[in-house]
Amino acid sequence: MRKLVLAAAATAALAVAAPAAMAHGKRPKEPRQPTTIALPAGVAPEGIAAGRGGEFFVGSLADGQIVRGDVRSGTVAPFVTTPATTVAVGLEYDRRHDLLFVAGGPTGTAAVYDADTGATVASLTLTTAAAFVNDATVTRDAAYFTNSQAAELYRVPIGDDGTIGTPTTLPLTGPAADLPGAFNLNGIETSKDGRWLIAVNSTSGKLFRIDPATGASSEIDLGGASVTAGDGLWREGRLLYVVRNQLNRIDVFRLDRDSSSARYVETITSPLFEVPTTMTIAKHRLLAVNAQFGLPQPNPFEVVVLPVDDDHGRGHGHRHGKGHGHGHAHR
Repeated sequence: MRKLVLAAAATAALAVAAPAAMAHGKRPKEPRQPTTIALPAGVAPEGIAAGRGGEFFVGSLADGQIVRGDVRSGTVAPFVTTPATTVAVGLEYDRRHDLLFVAGGPTGTAAVYDADTGATVASLTLTTAAAFVNDATVTRDAAYFTNSQAAELYRVPIGDDGTIGTPTTLPLTGPAADLPGAFNLNGIETSKDGRWLIAVNSTSGKLFRIDPATGASSEIDLGGASVTAGDGLWREGRLLYVVRNQLNRIDVFRLDRDSSSARYVETITSPLFEVPTTMTIAKHRLLAVNAQFGLPQPNPFEVVVLPVDDDHGRGHGHRHGKGHGHGHAHR
């Protein structure tokens, strides 16, 4: 029903715009509308990552499997059917080596797959303590994973030839080491200059800048804004997208040059959001995965697809003007 409502609204808007366009001898351009891509049965999604071209990957919390989709065709097919982890949470694509890194959640593990064939490149034990390995990001020489239940990151070296090294633990110091609730550091990204890691705390609603060499951290000044329920992060240039799952919104900030502060830009929402957890951008489309935490089941899982502005990389959902978001953390 929701898709029919959107379609009707788009048709009405086009009918109003058509006479003016015809008067100038131009065929009206049909506006691109939000849509969805259905995921296969059995896939309980949380993480998403864009690969080459219009391809994207989605992992399953239920069994660790990975599916691969194409945003241009709207199709999705099995990719990793014999996973190296029994849970797949955050995903990160390493374009330089064509590798897919997968966080293993409560297993304390991570997996690395060949993003072309789906073959397992490495199965990694990051910690043997109680943990929730949540999300990953990649720099030129390493992958970094967050643990939502401990004040530490995990560093996995990546050789120039794509060889995966032995994981090490990076203890955190400073405000990122504060654990205000049961669920803490979540999404992670890199700064534009590559000097810093950027992570969000779901419970406190704060963003942190972290030194990847030492683990020292400082809070990023958001000018009074809060990003509680912050989940996946995506950076496009100096724009930082913060997915706020239970609030069904994505808040966009512009980082300053040294990533010590960020200015709120806008909020992206959509009637198609059903607790989105992570996002990516592929082929001028913003892709947000609906995890549906806390919603009645069964309910088909899907990826929400929103158009993206070509000039500045922002999404075309329902958008709100400048202001500060406030909410509540999830699980």
